[in-house]
Amino acid sequence: MTTTKTDTIEGTVAEYVTAVIGGQLFGLPISRVQDVFMPERLTRVPLASAEIAGVLNLRGRIVTVVDMRARLGLPKNDDGKPPMAVGVDLRGESYGLLIDQIGEVLRLPDNGREENPVNLDVRFAKLAGGVHRLDGQLMVVLDVDRVLEI
Repeated sequence: MTTTKTDTIEGTVAEYVTAVIGGQLFGLPISRVQDVFMPERLTRVPLASAEIAGVLNLRGRIVTVVDMRARLGLPKNDDGKPPMAVGVDLRGESYGLLIDQIGEVLRLPDNGREENPVNLDVRFAKLAGGVHRLDGQLMVVLDVDRVLEI
């Protein structure tokens, strides 16, 4: 997993774009995030798995949109708010990860990242590349390569 790392007095720091999916805080390595956008005019793909929300044209590129709630085995969102998407690339292909809400960019010390705890929800653990314990909540680090193994 590649992450933009910055050496500071405290040690190596990794930057994450945070996102909320189903009430859980996730972090995506900032080096993997191309952009954040509101998915519009999504075209369903016949016979695609339920995890593929569809495709859309984003600035002239065809983007496959992955429904992160379906990917994580969570129920559909019914709060009425429009979903956001985080744009990522894998081997030259563009993907959008549908999320509930985008957060902020966090700079966290690399030595603060822990292995997946044994009690981490198994649906999250299969896509996680570790966790960071923040004030009162757990941020699950998404392994973008694993997320896109559909």
